[in-house]
Amino acid sequence: MSVEDLHPVVLHHIVNTLGWPKLRPLQEAAVAPLLAGSDALLLAPTAGGKTEAAMFPLLSRMASANWRGLSVLYVCPIKALLNNLLPRLDSYAAWTGRRAALWHGDVSGNRRRQILRDPPDILLTTPESIESMLVSVNVDHRQLFERLRAVVVDEVHAFAGDDRGWHLLAVLERLTRLTGGPIQRVGLSATVGNPPELLGWLQGSGVGTRPGEVVAPDVVTSSADGRAVVSSSPPPMPPGDVQLDYVGSVANAAALLAALHRGEKRLVFCDSRRLVEELGHALRSRGVTTFLSHASLSADERRRSEQAFAEARDCVIVATSTLELGIDVGDLDRVVQINAPSTVASFLQRIGRTGRRPGTTRNCLFLALDEESLLRAAGLLHLWGQGFVEPVRAPSEPRHIVAQQLLALCLQEHRVGDRTWKEWWNGLGPFGSSATVILRHLVGQGYLDEDQGMLFIGPEAERRFGWRHFMDMTAVFTAAPEFTVLNGRKEIGKTDPALLTEEIQGPRLLLLAGRTWRVTYIDWSRRRCFVEAADGRGKARWGGAGHGGLSYALTRSMRTVLLGADPPVRLSRRATERLAALRESSLASVHPGGTVITRNSSADDVRWWTWAGFRANATLAATLEGIAVSGQRVDDESVRLRSDLTPEMWRVGTADAAERLCLPDVDERALHGLKFSAALPKRLAVATLAARLADLDGAVAVLGEPVRWMTTS
Repeated sequence: MSVEDLHPVVLHHIVNTLGWPKLRPLQEAAVAPLLAGSDALLLAPTAGGKTEAAMFPLLSRMASANWRGLSVLYVCPIKALLNNLLPRLDSYAAWTGRRAALWHGDVSGNRRRQILRDPPDILLTTPESIESMLVSVNVDHRQLFERLRAVVVDEVHAFAGDDRGWHLLAVLERLTRLTGGPIQRVGLSATVGNPPELLGWLQGSGVGTRPGEVVAPDVVTSSADGRAVVSSSPPPMPPGDVQLDYVGSVANAAALLAALHRGEKRLVFCDSRRLVEELGHALRSRGVTTFLSHASLSADERRRSEQAFAEARDCVIVATSTLELGIDVGDLDRVVQINAPSTVASFLQRIGRTGRRPGTTRNCLFLALDEESLLRAAGLLHLWGQGFVEPVRAPSEPRHIVAQQLLALCLQEHRVGDRTWKEWWNGLGPFGSSATVILRHLVGQGYLDEDQGMLFIGPEAERRFGWRHFMDMTAVFTAAPEFTVLNGRKEIGKTDPALLTEEIQGPRLLLLAGRTWRVTYIDWSRRRCFVEAADGRGKARWGGAGHGGLSYALTRSMRTVLLGADPPVRLSRRATERLAALRESSLASVHPGGTVITRNSSADDVRWWTWAGFRANATLAATLEGIAVSGQRVDDESVRLRSDLTPEMWRVGTADAAERLCLPDVDERALHGLKFSAALPKRLAVATLAARLADLDGAVAVLGEPVRWMTTS
């Protein structure tokens, strides 16, 4: 098959409506596998035309095979991306007399009822909204989904890396059973390190055993010379102008951004909402036209910022990863990264926002606010220079998702056979024999009731999850409680309640949307606070678990930088000098011949400098019982050891450690962050978290290295 095999109407509009003389290479290469009905993963940098690569063949199939009713789901990880895509997909659908529509948490009840009365051909949605449709008493899910033929999963890597991915796969299996036939699965992603594995994951239970006609899956990716090929390799690193600078503070970063690149559009990424607010406020105080975007701003506030930024020229938008995932904010001149993201893949997404105009180059300026962030940025860029991209792997042991799905299925079907429930997931891995243990626990604890061979929702599920028609059942992540901030009737966003309870002198000032607000009234029962504009500088704060520790690969790369390697980017004089100082100060903790154990003679502090990352160090601390300090707070670089440790005790205690690795200890308080853990036996909930905290391969690698002992003062 070739481009000419697209439906004639689709071809006509590509040439005459869009004015494209030809398709991009990736779009051409995607035609044959998608028209053949193959599952596929389409890989290209940001703005690489992946949406069209997926939709043009699917629209052609829709027209040629006369698909009717809701036949394509287009799934995204965030609502803003769906909002952004709707006009484009609706215009493409109209070419063949079809329609696209939107369904997510912000869509009104009236609009949803219209969709149910007259379903579109393409529905843009999220996994949580699909779940809500399946369990809602107001939706005839069999009638709505019976003609579903294909699912496009945009930014598939963003799903695969956490529990939302398992939730998505489980929901797709239930949809497959409702349709009674195969559903073509098409994933869209930027660069990932393991494309075939990611595609196999997306296929779910259908890997090699898809019911009906079996069509081999394909990974379609860009080649080094700009062509596109069907390949199992990730696309090449995009070239770019990358710089690393050390600025030392938010104020200095704002001063530099105010002075640099005037007249250009600059997108600045920060990896916390607090930092977005502080930098946004600092830029505005210097007269820079500044917009903000992060998850705790109201949808209207974010939309106004993103639209205004897209239409302006000399301006800055400061954002968290909300603008990493392909949302169109116009043609950018510059990307700036404050500190560093935690993965090379994230960096590639961000630098991919630039260099789209002919004659321009992808670019990114890193501004480190402290020495730790400078080292992390240098390590990340060193990895990038080596051509490394993290593999995307689903979290292990998603037992809590199994519990959620069993409850959701009983809501969906009202009654489910106690011998047939497994059929709904078609053999998907987590729903194997171990799921029976979870089912028996749910029955035993009253989450499910059982009568005459049928399972149905029990009183404990009603008590824990029944609020607002089980709405809490549709999402698999736990959101921290926040207060809505209102200026009159206008919602500004949300803030951490801790800012409303801490003791202060004078007026209570909040920093939100880059502006300072004075709190005038707090409605505790409705979790709302009312504010008015104020002078001065307020405070911003949100809860969260932080980045959760660095990976083995990134921490090792940081060690390599300390040993003298420079990343292949332009280093400012300040960055060069600070890196030199960091190398000098770390002489005791890194050595090219292996790891280092240091003993501080004055503080009785013994540390093993593994540079192995948080998860590997947590595994080592649990394994080396009797050598490592019990109950220690693990970090990325080192493991604390007992103060009287001798080389002989070390040799004996680590001799067989690689063969007897232990999973890390789990603080029971951490179970509260694992949604639906209450519906699991406690031992299984703890085991799930422990497995996810471990890095067995990293621990084995470090244990195999020579160890050097040093005494410091």
